[in-house]
Amino acid sequence: MGLDSLQHNFLTGRLEDLVKWARRSSMWPATFGLACCAIEMMAAGAADFDLARFGMEVFRASPRQADLMIVAGRVSQKMAPVLRQVYDQMMEPKWVLSMGVCASTGGMFNNYAIVQGVDQIVPVDVYAPGCPPSPETLMHAILTLHEKVRTGELTRRREGGAGAGLHVAEQQHVPGWVQPQPRAVHVGTPR
Repeated sequence: MGLDSLQHNFLTGRLEDLVKWARRSSMWPATFGLACCAIEMMAAGAADFDLARFGMEVFRASPRQADLMIVAGRVSQKMAPVLRQVYDQMMEPKWVLSMGVCASTGGMFNNYAIVQGVDQIVPVDVYAPGCPPSPETLMHAILTLHEKVRTGELTRRREGGAGAGLHVAEQQHVPGWVQPQPRAVHVGTPR
């Protein structure tokens, strides 16, 4: 008795691929807009660019309902613990997208009040460049993150650093701790 004799249609596949598809197709971003990049993030969710076609039409205000944190704008030293707390409250698996040059490297604000890169606080999966990045650049970064989820690169989370649950102040007191190099994707501006 072969498969030809069955009277019903059915679909086969790997459960892992189905889970990756579901994660990729239903990412819900947390709203963490801190500066002018947040305006571009809001524009990406509007009708002209329509993030709903990627399953991301609902920006969540609660971190417990979100799995993607888009850090849009500069992060001050006072906001850093709040950012980390929101990240810790998100459910696993969770991803971080650093939007704009201020979130990625501190931008033009090279002073004591601004964190010089959000990757010092939370592990970043994809960087979106620009000052501010256009909605197209944000969508390109989101599609890059979707591709990383589809290929399974993100199932192997980074060891050590901010991704291990250690706060920045605690990392300096751990004996033998070395600052890990981020393994994130730097996205270029689409043409």
